[in-house]
Amino acid sequence: MRLAHRESGSPEAPPLVLLHGLTSDGTAWDAVAAHFAARHRVLVPDLRGHGRSPRPGTYSFELMRDDVLSFLDELALPSAGLIGHSLGGVVAYLLASRHPARVTRLVLEETPPPVPLNLPSPQRPSGPLGYDWAARPAIVRQLNAPDPAWWDALPAITVPTLVVAGGEESHLPQRAIAAMAGRFPAGRLVTIPAGHRVHALRPREFCATVEEFLATSQPTPPAF
Repeated sequence: MRLAHRESGSPEAPPLVLLHGLTSDGTAWDAVAAHFAARHRVLVPDLRGHGRSPRPGTYSFELMRDDVLSFLDELALPSAGLIGHSLGGVVAYLLASRHPARVTRLVLEETPPPVPLNLPSPQRPSGPLGYDWAARPAIVRQLNAPDPAWWDALPAITVPTLVVAGGEESHLPQRAIAAMAGRFPAGRLVTIPAGHRVHALRPREFCATVEEFLATSQPTPPAF
């Protein structure tokens, strides 16, 4: 799986990978990417089935996790900071739990906690889509019945982790997000009351919060 991606910032700067949400693509991060490109090498892939990346017809969080790992390998990045929104946040914490040496810092924005969410079955909208429709029901099924091992693995993620919640306007259970944040040994929870799309609706506050976190947290050096 060769992921299409966008890149900005100096190639010599610390790498920062931004992972978008379900039905979106890397362009959702344009404003955030421009902000962080001043101090980071910013890499924004389109996950499988989204944007300009291939649409193989098979989708799961585990497959997307492995795609991102291969993406890091392809770019010869031994480690990177990860920022994930929603779907992208789940992909990010699964990667951090399975391959801890590859992740230096973790930002999870409005990321579904690994508890049954009881989301309704999605109905396909009419007209052309910017993503493969098959991805949406496949991901919703996993959100409604997540692997219990995901929750059990959260305490093994010892890198500095910032969890950004969207408050009561979000459709995600905020108490479960807070409980998830408490599972990370170096976790921190911040609520920005903007609903599910914090980085899109409150970009300045989101970027300032993440910038402060990246500046003050100490990244974990890769261990090979």
